[in-house]
Amino acid sequence: MNKLFIFDTTLRDGEQVPGCQLNTIEKIEVARALEALGVDVIEAGFPVSSPGDFDAVVEIARAVKDPVICALTRAVEKDIEVAAEALKAARRGRIHTGIGTSPYHIFNKLKSNPDEILERAVKAVKYAKRFVEDVEFYAEDAGRSENEYLAKVIEAVIAAGATVVNIPDTTGYCLPQEYGEKILYLVNNVKNIDQAVISTHCHNDLGMATANSLAGVMNGARQVEVTINGIGERAGNTSLEEVVMAVKTRKNFPVSTTVNSKLILETSRLVSSLMNMPVQPNKAIVGRNAFAHSSGIHQDGVLKDRENYEIIDPADVGVDESAIVLTARSGRAALKHHLDRLGYRYENGSLDEVYTRFLTMADKKKQVTDVDLLLLIGRDSASGARLSLKLLQVLAGMSTVPMATVHLMMDGEEKAETAEGNGPFDAAFKAVTRLIDEPFEVDEFLIQAITRGSDDVGKVHVRVKGRGRIFYGFSADTDIVTASVRALVDALNKMISSNGR
Repeated sequence: MNKLFIFDTTLRDGEQVPGCQLNTIEKIEVARALEALGVDVIEAGFPVSSPGDFDAVVEIARAVKDPVICALTRAVEKDIEVAAEALKAARRGRIHTGIGTSPYHIFNKLKSNPDEILERAVKAVKYAKRFVEDVEFYAEDAGRSENEYLAKVIEAVIAAGATVVNIPDTTGYCLPQEYGEKILYLVNNVKNIDQAVISTHCHNDLGMATANSLAGVMNGARQVEVTINGIGERAGNTSLEEVVMAVKTRKNFPVSTTVNSKLILETSRLVSSLMNMPVQPNKAIVGRNAFAHSSGIHQDGVLKDRENYEIIDPADVGVDESAIVLTARSGRAALKHHLDRLGYRYENGSLDEVYTRFLTMADKKKQVTDVDLLLLIGRDSASGARLSLKLLQVLAGMSTVPMATVHLMMDGEEKAETAEGNGPFDAAFKAVTRLIDEPFEVDEFLIQAITRGSDDVGKVHVRVKGRGRIFYGFSADTDIVTASVRALVDALNKMISSNGR
């Protein structure tokens, strides 16, 4: 089998992260995005756990047609019955049932013994088989289970009708070699293993979820259980984007996926936004800095040939372009690249003189912007289309409609606009939008606390699409609405100052 099945559990294991719960409408939106992405299986929830989870599985089963819709259960008849009911509308439904197989779970958690656990596992699979043809069995804490006993359980549940056998490293305990060897042991010692698909489900407690999953694939697993952005219990799950791009980038894997990788970034941002869980900037594949370069040596190499420092084409995951970020570590090649982009040509000696002044500026600032460059070369962008925030007044509260009044200095002239919105941020952004005479779209908006306490300083990052390009804005303030508007104005300043304007 050359196909690697992508089993996405963002809506089940991913949603178990504290504070990341979604309502049914939001879950349907994510499920449809996963369908467009091309995942093979969507684990939609744990129906018996709550009426909300039951309803979500029902509605996802109705809304999504292409992927298999999976519902989780314990090895309990009531769980299985409720899951079967929730999956009735699914075009292709799967019940995912199982039980712990490690000594920790058998003796400490379940207060049982190996023979009884084996009996309960077989009974659960047989019962689930009454309702659906596709039954997946999970051997919880398989990472710490004894291989001989694990093989005995897996052989028995396959004989009982399991079509997929899930070997979870529930606690993220395994090293890649150990996990790979565990999968290979099952391949070599379970006589009916060819009648089921082996699945991985790895957690990231030691930072090896992706490595363990890929080790499992190299040793015979043909399904990986993943989440968008690697979210999940504790330190998270195996990251969908990391597995998909590892398989796509490294040609030594004996498998391929049907995931449309160009939709990865879009899906990542949707999940991050709906679950209110920002992606760390240095996150592989989807982090803000995943394709950003600030070192002069790296920048020069990327500008000469992207593959000098990038093993993935940004476009393959939906990123518009690599980011050449100007800092004190940047070299002449990066400076020339940005000056050329702004419409100014400097060569040899003239570039050296500008570069010397650039370094002086860069030592004083964390990042040099387009506006800074225009000032550096003697073109005061305030005489062009430069923006600055003059005044911001916001009205918000439980019993009032959020409203914002924004005054901007535009080409030296003060202009004002007032707008209502779905909260103070939305109102302020709408007011700014009405003042700008060209289209743009805010497609990323992140707020982070820099300090602690009620007087926190909030750092805001805004990403704007306009003029066919991407522009970033940053600001920080104890008033996060003010910081947000300043960050938006910062990004729009860069947009308006681009292309030599």
